[in-house]
Amino acid sequence: MTTTAPLKILIGADTYPPDINGAAQFGHRLAQAMHERGHEVHVVAANPDEKKTEDRVVDGIVEHRLFSYRPPTHPYIRICTPWGIWAEVGRLLDRVRPDVVHVQCHYIVGRVLVLQAKRRGIRIVATNHFMPENLDPFLPFPRWFNDAFARFSWGDMRRILERADVVTTPTPIAAKAMKESGHFRRPVIPVSNGIQSSDYELHANESIPSDPEHLRIFFAGRLAIEKNIDVLIEAVSKLPQELNTVVLEVAGTGEILEKLQAKATECGVYDRVKFLGYVSDEELRAGYLRADVFCQPGTAELQSLVTLEAMSASKPLVLANALALPHLVREGENGFLFEPGNSSDLAQRLAQVLLLSPAERRRMGTVSHEMVKKHAAQKTWETFESLYTSNELYDRFVAGLDRS
Repeated sequence: MTTTAPLKILIGADTYPPDINGAAQFGHRLAQAMHERGHEVHVVAANPDEKKTEDRVVDGIVEHRLFSYRPPTHPYIRICTPWGIWAEVGRLLDRVRPDVVHVQCHYIVGRVLVLQAKRRGIRIVATNHFMPENLDPFLPFPRWFNDAFARFSWGDMRRILERADVVTTPTPIAAKAMKESGHFRRPVIPVSNGIQSSDYELHANESIPSDPEHLRIFFAGRLAIEKNIDVLIEAVSKLPQELNTVVLEVAGTGEILEKLQAKATECGVYDRVKFLGYVSDEELRAGYLRADVFCQPGTAELQSLVTLEAMSASKPLVLANALALPHLVREGENGFLFEPGNSSDLAQRLAQVLLLSPAERRRMGTVSHEMVKKHAAQKTWETFESLYTSNELYDRFVAGLDRS
Protein backbone atom coordinates (compact mmCIF):
# COMPACT_ATOMS: atom_id res chain seq x y z
CA MET A 1 0.00 0.00 0.00
CA THR A 2 0.97 3.62 -0.48
CA THR A 3 2.59 5.67 2.25
CA THR A 4 0.82 8.81 0.96
CA ALA A 5 -2.83 9.82 1.14
CA PRO A 6 -4.90 8.26 -1.66
CA LEU A 7 -4.79 10.31 -4.85
CA LYS A 8 -6.95 10.55 -7.93
CA ILE A 9 -4.47 9.84 -10.75
CA LEU A 10 -5.23 10.24 -14.46
CA ILE A 11 -2.75 8.53 -16.79
CA GLY A 12 -2.65 9.63 -20.42
CA ALA A 13 -1.28 7.08 -22.86
CA ASP A 14 -0.89 7.37 -26.62
CA THR A 15 -0.33 3.62 -26.65
CA TYR A 16 -1.90 1.23 -24.14
CA PRO A 17 -2.93 -2.44 -24.13
CA PRO A 18 -3.98 -4.23 -26.24
CA ASP A 19 -1.11 -2.44 -28.04
CA ILE A 20 2.09 -4.46 -27.66
CA ASN A 21 5.15 -2.33 -26.94
CA GLY A 22 7.23 -1.15 -24.01
CA ALA A 23 5.43 2.17 -23.49
CA ALA A 24 2.01 0.48 -23.50
CA GLN A 25 3.25 -2.15 -21.07
CA PHE A 26 4.68 0.46 -18.71
CA GLY A 27 1.48 2.53 -18.73
CA HIS A 28 -0.53 -0.57 -17.82
CA ARG A 29 1.89 -1.62 -15.06
CA LEU A 30 1.85 1.92 -13.66
CA ALA A 31 -1.95 1.99 -13.59
CA GLN A 32 -2.14 -1.42 -11.92
CA ALA A 33 0.51 -0.53 -9.34
CA MET A 34 -1.14 2.75 -8.37
CA HIS A 35 -4.52 1.05 -8.05
CA GLU A 36 -3.00 -1.67 -5.86
CA ARG A 37 -1.42 1.03 -3.70
CA GLY A 38 -4.84 2.44 -2.90
CA HIS A 39 -5.18 5.28 -5.42
CA GLU A 40 -8.14 5.96 -7.71
CA VAL A 41 -6.76 5.46 -11.21
CA HIS A 42 -8.14 6.66 -14.53
CA VAL A 43 -6.53 5.97 -17.92
CA VAL A 44 -7.15 8.00 -21.09
CA ALA A 45 -6.24 6.19 -24.32
CA ALA A 46 -7.47 5.47 -27.83
CA ASN A 47 -10.37 3.05 -28.20
CA PRO A 48 -8.92 -0.04 -29.93
CA ASP A 49 -12.27 -1.52 -30.91
CA GLU A 50 -14.62 0.95 -32.51
CA LYS A 51 -14.86 4.55 -33.65
CA LYS A 52 -16.55 5.71 -30.47
CA THR A 53 -15.81 7.18 -27.06
CA GLU A 54 -16.68 5.06 -24.04
CA ASP A 55 -15.78 4.48 -20.40
CA ARG A 56 -15.20 1.06 -18.89
CA VAL A 57 -13.76 -0.38 -15.70
CA VAL A 58 -11.03 -3.01 -16.08
CA ASP A 59 -9.63 -4.61 -12.90
CA GLY A 60 -10.61 -1.58 -10.84
CA ILE A 61 -9.06 0.94 -13.27
CA VAL A 62 -11.41 3.34 -15.08
CA GLU A 63 -10.48 3.42 -18.78
CA HIS A 64 -11.69 6.39 -20.81
CA ARG A 65 -11.38 5.18 -24.39
CA LEU A 66 -11.45 7.88 -27.06
CA PHE A 67 -12.74 7.89 -30.65
CA SER A 68 -9.81 6.71 -32.79
CA TYR A 69 -8.69 5.62 -36.24
CA ARG A 70 -6.32 2.96 -37.53
CA PRO A 71 -3.53 4.49 -39.61
CA PRO A 72 -2.84 2.72 -42.92
CA THR A 73 0.85 2.28 -42.00
CA HIS A 74 0.31 0.07 -38.94
CA PRO A 75 -1.63 -3.17 -38.37
CA TYR A 76 -2.97 -2.50 -34.86
CA ILE A 77 -2.09 0.93 -33.43
CA ARG A 78 -5.05 3.31 -33.11
CA ILE A 79 -4.62 7.08 -33.14
CA CYS A 80 -6.78 10.02 -32.10
CA THR A 81 -6.87 13.46 -33.68
CA PRO A 82 -6.29 16.54 -31.47
CA TRP A 83 -9.43 18.24 -32.80
CA GLY A 84 -11.42 15.06 -32.39
CA ILE A 85 -10.67 14.62 -28.67
CA TRP A 86 -10.10 18.21 -27.50
CA ALA A 87 -13.57 18.90 -26.12
CA GLU A 88 -14.02 15.36 -24.74
CA VAL A 89 -10.74 15.54 -22.80
CA GLY A 90 -11.77 18.91 -21.34
CA ARG A 91 -15.12 17.50 -20.21
CA LEU A 92 -13.35 14.44 -18.79
CA LEU A 93 -10.97 16.53 -16.66
CA ASP A 94 -13.88 18.62 -15.36
CA ARG A 95 -15.79 15.46 -14.44
CA VAL A 96 -12.96 13.42 -12.90
CA ARG A 97 -11.08 16.36 -11.31
CA PRO A 98 -7.79 14.44 -10.87
CA ASP A 99 -5.10 15.45 -8.40
CA VAL A 100 -2.46 14.79 -11.03
CA VAL A 101 -2.26 14.02 -14.75
CA HIS A 102 0.63 11.74 -15.80
CA VAL A 103 1.18 11.65 -19.56
CA GLN A 104 3.42 9.07 -21.25
CA CYS A 105 3.98 10.89 -24.53
CA HIS A 106 3.65 14.33 -26.13
CA TYR A 107 2.10 13.36 -29.45
CA ILE A 108 -1.73 13.42 -29.36
CA VAL A 109 -3.45 12.13 -26.21
CA GLY A 110 -0.57 13.44 -24.11
CA ARG A 111 -0.54 16.77 -25.93
CA VAL A 112 -4.24 17.44 -25.43
CA LEU A 113 -4.14 16.36 -21.79
CA VAL A 114 -1.18 18.62 -21.03
CA LEU A 115 -2.79 21.65 -22.67
CA GLN A 116 -6.19 21.07 -21.08
CA ALA A 117 -4.78 20.22 -17.62
CA LYS A 118 -2.55 23.30 -17.69
CA ARG A 119 -5.61 25.48 -18.31
CA ARG A 120 -7.24 24.02 -15.20
CA GLY A 121 -4.21 24.28 -12.92
CA ILE A 122 -3.91 20.51 -12.50
CA ARG A 123 -0.48 19.15 -11.57
CA ILE A 124 1.22 17.48 -14.55
CA VAL A 125 3.94 14.83 -14.58
CA ALA A 126 5.25 13.91 -18.04
CA THR A 127 7.30 10.84 -18.90
CA ASN A 128 8.99 10.50 -22.28
CA HIS A 129 9.21 6.92 -23.60
CA PHE A 130 9.83 7.87 -27.23
CA MET A 131 12.60 8.88 -29.54
CA PRO A 132 11.59 10.67 -32.74
CA GLU A 133 13.18 7.75 -34.63
CA ASN A 134 10.42 5.51 -33.25
CA LEU A 135 8.08 7.11 -35.77
CA ASP A 136 10.11 6.15 -38.84
CA PRO A 137 8.05 3.00 -39.60
CA PHE A 138 4.90 5.14 -39.73
CA LEU A 139 6.35 7.81 -42.02
CA PRO A 140 6.58 6.37 -45.55
CA PHE A 141 8.67 9.30 -46.78
CA PRO A 142 12.25 9.86 -47.98
CA ARG A 143 15.06 9.82 -45.40
CA TRP A 144 15.59 13.58 -45.64
CA PHE A 145 11.96 14.18 -44.72
CA ASN A 146 12.06 11.82 -41.75
CA ASP A 147 15.28 13.46 -40.49
CA ALA A 148 13.67 16.90 -40.76
CA PHE A 149 10.58 15.61 -38.97
CA ALA A 150 12.77 14.20 -36.17
CA ARG A 151 14.31 17.64 -35.61
CA PHE A 152 10.85 19.21 -35.54
CA SER A 153 9.64 16.49 -33.17
CA TRP A 154 12.38 17.24 -30.63
CA GLY A 155 11.32 20.88 -30.53
CA ASP A 156 7.66 19.97 -30.37
CA MET A 157 8.36 17.55 -27.53
CA ARG A 158 10.00 20.32 -25.55
CA ARG A 159 7.16 22.80 -26.20
CA ILE A 160 4.61 20.33 -24.81
CA LEU A 161 6.48 18.50 -22.06
CA GLU A 162 8.05 21.58 -20.50
CA ARG A 163 4.53 22.76 -19.58
CA ALA A 164 4.57 19.90 -17.06
CA ASP A 165 5.62 20.42 -13.44
CA VAL A 166 8.10 17.54 -13.75
CA VAL A 167 9.52 15.72 -16.79
CA THR A 168 10.96 12.22 -16.43
CA THR A 169 12.43 9.56 -18.71
CA PRO A 170 13.49 5.98 -17.91
CA THR A 171 17.31 6.31 -17.82
CA PRO A 172 20.13 8.83 -17.30
CA ILE A 173 21.25 8.18 -20.88
CA ALA A 174 17.78 9.02 -22.18
CA ALA A 175 17.77 12.21 -20.09
CA LYS A 176 21.16 13.11 -21.55
CA ALA A 177 19.86 12.49 -25.10
CA MET A 178 16.94 14.83 -24.45
CA LYS A 179 19.29 17.51 -23.15
CA GLU A 180 21.74 17.09 -26.02
CA SER A 181 18.92 17.46 -28.54
CA GLY A 182 19.39 21.17 -27.85
CA HIS A 183 15.74 21.77 -27.07
CA PHE A 184 15.21 20.99 -23.38
CA ARG A 185 16.08 23.86 -21.07
CA ARG A 186 14.96 22.24 -17.81
CA PRO A 187 16.57 19.14 -16.32
CA VAL A 188 14.82 15.83 -17.04
CA ILE A 189 14.84 13.43 -14.10
CA PRO A 190 15.58 9.75 -14.82
CA VAL A 191 13.08 7.34 -13.22
CA SER A 192 13.43 3.67 -14.14
CA ASN A 193 10.43 1.88 -15.62
CA GLY A 194 10.96 -0.58 -12.79
CA ILE A 195 10.74 -4.34 -12.79
CA GLN A 196 9.30 -6.95 -10.44
CA SER A 197 12.20 -9.38 -10.68
CA SER A 198 10.41 -12.16 -8.82
CA ASP A 199 7.98 -12.49 -11.75
CA TYR A 200 10.81 -13.89 -13.89
CA GLU A 201 12.84 -15.88 -11.40
CA LEU A 202 12.70 -19.64 -11.10
CA HIS A 203 10.26 -20.74 -8.41
CA ALA A 204 11.27 -23.11 -5.65
CA ASN A 205 11.58 -26.64 -7.05
CA GLU A 206 10.94 -25.34 -10.59
CA SER A 207 13.21 -26.51 -13.39
CA ILE A 208 13.46 -25.74 -17.08
CA PRO A 209 13.49 -28.74 -19.42
CA SER A 210 16.97 -29.07 -20.87
CA ASP A 211 17.64 -29.39 -24.59
CA PRO A 212 21.27 -30.42 -25.08
CA GLU A 213 20.80 -30.42 -28.86
CA HIS A 214 19.98 -26.72 -29.21
CA LEU A 215 21.30 -23.58 -27.59
CA ARG A 216 18.78 -20.74 -27.70
CA ILE A 217 18.98 -17.01 -28.40
CA PHE A 218 15.86 -15.13 -27.31
CA PHE A 219 14.41 -11.83 -28.53
CA ALA A 220 11.14 -10.31 -27.33
CA GLY A 221 9.54 -7.15 -28.61
CA ARG A 222 7.61 -5.48 -31.37
CA LEU A 223 8.64 -6.54 -34.87
CA ALA A 224 9.57 -3.07 -36.11
CA ILE A 225 12.35 -1.59 -38.21
CA GLU A 226 14.19 0.12 -35.35
CA LYS A 227 14.51 -3.21 -33.49
CA ASN A 228 16.99 -4.42 -36.17
CA ILE A 229 15.87 -8.03 -35.91
CA ASP A 230 17.10 -8.57 -39.46
CA VAL A 231 20.63 -7.91 -38.17
CA LEU A 232 20.11 -10.59 -35.52
CA ILE A 233 18.88 -13.11 -38.09
CA GLU A 234 21.88 -12.40 -40.28
CA ALA A 235 24.17 -12.83 -37.26
CA VAL A 236 22.71 -16.29 -36.61
CA SER A 237 23.72 -17.28 -40.14
CA LYS A 238 27.28 -16.12 -39.40
CA LEU A 239 27.82 -18.10 -36.19
CA PRO A 240 30.78 -20.51 -36.30
CA GLN A 241 30.23 -24.05 -37.54
CA GLU A 242 30.17 -25.55 -34.04
CA LEU A 243 27.07 -23.41 -33.32
CA ASN A 244 25.12 -24.38 -36.45
CA THR A 245 22.27 -25.84 -34.38
CA VAL A 246 21.62 -22.66 -32.39
CA VAL A 247 17.95 -21.62 -32.46
CA LEU A 248 16.72 -18.03 -32.44
CA GLU A 249 13.32 -17.53 -30.83
CA VAL A 250 11.52 -14.29 -31.72
CA ALA A 251 8.55 -13.44 -29.50
CA GLY A 252 6.27 -10.66 -30.69
CA THR A 253 4.18 -9.36 -33.54
CA GLY A 254 4.55 -6.39 -35.82
CA GLU A 255 4.46 -4.83 -39.22
CA ILE A 256 7.63 -6.42 -40.65
CA LEU A 257 7.00 -10.10 -39.87
CA GLU A 258 6.91 -11.16 -43.54
CA LYS A 259 10.13 -9.27 -44.26
CA LEU A 260 11.85 -11.03 -41.36
CA GLN A 261 10.62 -14.42 -42.52
CA ALA A 262 12.01 -13.65 -45.98
CA LYS A 263 15.30 -12.57 -44.39
CA ALA A 264 15.58 -15.88 -42.52
CA THR A 265 15.01 -17.75 -45.78
CA GLU A 266 17.53 -15.58 -47.62
CA CYS A 267 20.15 -16.24 -44.92
CA GLY A 268 19.51 -19.99 -44.96
CA VAL A 269 18.40 -20.20 -41.32
CA TYR A 270 14.61 -20.29 -41.65
CA ASP A 271 14.50 -23.69 -39.95
CA ARG A 272 16.42 -22.24 -36.97
CA VAL A 273 14.42 -19.03 -36.50
CA LYS A 274 11.19 -19.61 -34.59
CA PHE A 275 8.66 -16.78 -34.91
CA LEU A 276 6.49 -17.29 -31.83
CA GLY A 277 4.03 -14.48 -32.52
CA TYR A 278 2.11 -12.96 -29.63
CA VAL A 279 2.93 -14.76 -26.39
CA SER A 280 1.18 -14.64 -23.02
CA ASP A 281 3.00 -13.44 -19.91
CA GLU A 282 3.55 -17.06 -18.89
CA GLU A 283 4.96 -17.99 -22.31
CA LEU A 284 7.20 -14.93 -22.29
CA ARG A 285 8.59 -15.86 -18.88
CA ALA A 286 9.23 -19.42 -20.10
CA GLY A 287 11.04 -18.02 -23.14
CA TYR A 288 13.44 -16.03 -20.98
CA LEU A 289 14.08 -18.97 -18.65
CA ARG A 290 14.85 -21.51 -21.40
CA ALA A 291 17.14 -19.09 -23.28
CA ASP A 292 20.92 -19.31 -23.14
CA VAL A 293 21.38 -15.65 -24.07
CA PHE A 294 19.08 -12.68 -24.58
CA CYS A 295 19.72 -10.29 -27.46
CA GLN A 296 18.35 -6.77 -28.01
CA PRO A 297 19.66 -5.31 -31.30
CA GLY A 298 17.38 -2.25 -31.20
CA THR A 299 18.88 1.24 -31.49
CA ALA A 300 16.04 3.40 -30.12
CA GLU A 301 15.64 1.96 -26.63
CA LEU A 302 15.11 4.46 -23.82
CA GLN A 303 15.38 1.59 -21.34
CA SER A 304 14.17 -1.75 -22.74
CA LEU A 305 11.79 -3.46 -20.36
CA VAL A 306 12.35 -6.79 -22.07
CA THR A 307 16.05 -6.57 -21.25
CA LEU A 308 15.23 -5.91 -17.59
CA GLU A 309 12.94 -8.95 -17.68
CA ALA A 310 15.72 -11.11 -19.15
CA MET A 311 18.10 -9.86 -16.46
CA SER A 312 15.51 -10.76 -13.82
CA ALA A 313 15.51 -14.28 -15.31
CA SER A 314 19.31 -14.33 -14.80
CA LYS A 315 20.33 -14.37 -18.45
CA PRO A 316 23.53 -13.21 -20.16
CA LEU A 317 22.99 -10.32 -22.57
CA VAL A 318 24.22 -9.23 -25.98
CA LEU A 319 22.96 -5.70 -26.66
CA ALA A 320 23.46 -3.01 -29.26
CA ASN A 321 25.86 -0.31 -28.11
CA ALA A 322 23.18 2.36 -28.55
CA LEU A 323 21.27 4.86 -26.45
CA ALA A 324 20.25 3.38 -23.06
CA LEU A 325 21.34 -0.23 -23.59
CA PRO A 326 25.04 0.11 -22.62
CA HIS A 327 24.23 0.85 -18.98
CA LEU A 328 22.67 -2.65 -18.69
CA VAL A 329 25.93 -4.40 -19.60
CA ARG A 330 29.17 -4.88 -17.70
CA GLU A 331 31.36 -5.95 -20.57
CA GLY A 332 32.49 -9.54 -20.11
CA GLU A 333 30.70 -9.88 -16.76
CA ASN A 334 27.03 -10.22 -17.68
CA GLY A 335 27.34 -9.95 -21.44
CA PHE A 336 28.66 -7.93 -24.35
CA LEU A 337 27.84 -4.92 -26.50
CA PHE A 338 28.09 -4.98 -30.29
CA GLU A 339 28.38 -2.31 -32.95
CA PRO A 340 24.80 -1.42 -34.01
CA GLY A 341 23.88 -2.80 -37.41
CA ASN A 342 27.05 -4.93 -37.65
CA SER A 343 25.88 -8.55 -37.97
CA SER A 344 29.44 -9.91 -38.01
CA ASP A 345 30.26 -8.22 -34.70
CA LEU A 346 26.95 -9.42 -33.26
CA ALA A 347 27.71 -13.00 -34.35
CA GLN A 348 31.10 -12.80 -32.66
CA ARG A 349 29.59 -11.52 -29.38
CA LEU A 350 26.85 -14.15 -29.40
CA ALA A 351 29.45 -16.85 -29.99
CA GLN A 352 31.49 -15.58 -27.02
CA VAL A 353 28.51 -16.33 -24.78
CA LEU A 354 27.23 -19.50 -26.45
CA LEU A 355 30.65 -21.18 -26.48
CA LEU A 356 30.96 -20.80 -22.72
CA SER A 357 30.14 -23.70 -20.45
CA PRO A 358 26.65 -23.73 -18.87
CA ALA A 359 28.22 -22.87 -15.51
CA GLU A 360 29.97 -19.83 -16.98
CA ARG A 361 26.73 -18.62 -18.58
CA ARG A 362 24.98 -19.05 -15.23
CA ARG A 363 27.65 -16.88 -13.59
CA MET A 364 27.02 -14.16 -16.16
CA GLY A 365 23.29 -14.46 -15.53
CA THR A 366 23.86 -14.04 -11.81
CA VAL A 367 25.56 -10.71 -12.48
CA SER A 368 22.58 -9.63 -14.62
CA HIS A 369 20.23 -10.49 -11.75
CA GLU A 370 22.30 -8.52 -9.27
CA MET A 371 22.44 -5.49 -11.58
CA VAL A 372 18.68 -5.37 -12.11
CA LYS A 373 17.98 -4.92 -8.38
CA LYS A 374 18.43 -1.16 -8.64
CA HIS A 375 15.43 -1.10 -11.02
CA ALA A 376 13.05 -2.55 -8.41
CA ALA A 377 9.45 -1.63 -9.21
CA GLN A 378 8.71 -0.65 -5.60
CA LYS A 379 11.22 2.20 -5.81
CA THR A 380 9.71 3.39 -9.12
CA TRP A 381 6.17 3.52 -7.74
CA GLU A 382 7.32 5.36 -4.61
CA THR A 383 9.21 7.88 -6.73
CA PHE A 384 6.19 8.66 -8.87
CA GLU A 385 3.97 8.96 -5.81
CA SER A 386 6.36 11.60 -4.49
CA LEU A 387 6.40 13.44 -7.83
CA TYR A 388 2.59 13.38 -7.95
CA THR A 389 2.33 15.53 -4.83
CA SER A 390 5.33 17.88 -4.80
CA ASN A 391 8.53 19.05 -6.49
CA GLU A 392 10.69 18.16 -3.49
CA LEU A 393 12.33 15.14 -5.11
CA TYR A 394 12.81 16.99 -8.40
CA ASP A 395 14.35 20.00 -6.62
CA ARG A 396 16.82 17.70 -4.83
CA PHE A 397 17.76 16.18 -8.17
CA VAL A 398 18.35 19.61 -9.73
CA ALA A 399 20.37 20.70 -6.68
CA GLY A 400 22.56 17.62 -7.13
CA LEU A 401 23.17 18.57 -10.76
CA ASP A 402 24.16 22.06 -9.69
CA ARG A 403 26.67 20.71 -7.16
CA SER A 404 28.19 18.40 -9.77
